[in-house]
Amino acid sequence: MKKVLVTGSRGFIGKNLLEALSRQNNVKVNGFDVDDHLSSLGPLVQEADIIYHLAGVNRPLDIKEFETGNKELTQTIIGSLMKYGKSAAIVMSSSIQAEIDNPYGVSKRQAEDVLLDYNKRTGAPVFIYRLPNVFGKWSRPNYNSVVATCCHNISHGLDITISDPNKEIELVYIDDVVNAFMAILSGIIPATNHYLTIRPSYKITLGDLADKIYQFLNVRKTLILPDLSDDFMRCLYSTYLSYLDKDDLSYELEVKTDNRGILAELIKSDHFGQMFVSKSHAGVIRGNHYHNTKIEKFCVIHGRAVIKLRHIFSDEVLSYHVSDDKIKVVDIPPGYTHSIENISDGEMIVLFWANSIFDPEKPDTYFSEV
Repeated sequence: MKKVLVTGSRGFIGKNLLEALSRQNNVKVNGFDVDDHLSSLGPLVQEADIIYHLAGVNRPLDIKEFETGNKELTQTIIGSLMKYGKSAAIVMSSSIQAEIDNPYGVSKRQAEDVLLDYNKRTGAPVFIYRLPNVFGKWSRPNYNSVVATCCHNISHGLDITISDPNKEIELVYIDDVVNAFMAILSGIIPATNHYLTIRPSYKITLGDLADKIYQFLNVRKTLILPDLSDDFMRCLYSTYLSYLDKDDLSYELEVKTDNRGILAELIKSDHFGQMFVSKSHAGVIRGNHYHNTKIEKFCVIHGRAVIKLRHIFSDEVLSYHVSDDKIKVVDIPPGYTHSIENISDGEMIVLFWANSIFDPEKPDTYFSEV
């Protein structure tokens, strides 16, 4: 069984790493954080086979805390290892600011030097990640993550302040960080290079970042999702949703009602079209039209229906009987007039997909009886 120690275990990266470690077999995990007494650190270090050293100070009340929380804490860990004759592997979350001569950067570089000296003396594996800005769920807003602050404030209707919209920042996603750390635990990453980087990384200006997050705020009104084929947008949108209040996770849709039943649009995208749902009364027939470019998929999720299609240049009618007994999808090609009839005793619910967002100015919908 591998024994793991995570310092900074209740911080942003620590929480996400602990979640990943909790799903591993034959791994025992101990945590240490700022509220724990320093005297408890030694026994935890003595037990560890690998230490994820994530603890550190980046926003102290007193500038002297940089050295105490970064360099000296690292020295304490190494001192305990040497005392007990241990040569545990160490993974350290450093910062790209270690390349800068400010108090924080200097303290992180000094902590790195402590680890490099430990490696030189013992041969123990040392992995140092000079992380740029890390974003993702559970990061504290209004602390050290501009993404967390923007996601929290915008989702709560609060103002954000950006001093320089053209300033470019580099970001890495928390899951990519955790996956890299877990690869070390699994032995996938060899200890041949002390300095490692997280890939992929994303560069964006602060102004563009804010604009993208404001787009997420409007999704509930427009129903238009961002381009989730872009990895950064996919990760950023997931991050944004994690900052919604627990009482703000649902929202109403605009429902169109007529004598046939109801219809509501669910989600739209410039890249994959849109999805909508209908509820139809018994005996109701929808459709009797065709499209030249638009294609659709019909899926009955409650009730029974007959879906009829006819090529507009043919008299042959195709009939598909579908029901919730065996969920099926029926494709509606262009140039086929089509209809769907509720043959249930009660209401029928159908999920629809179309490859384009409905445009009332260019509906691409032409009446024709099947």
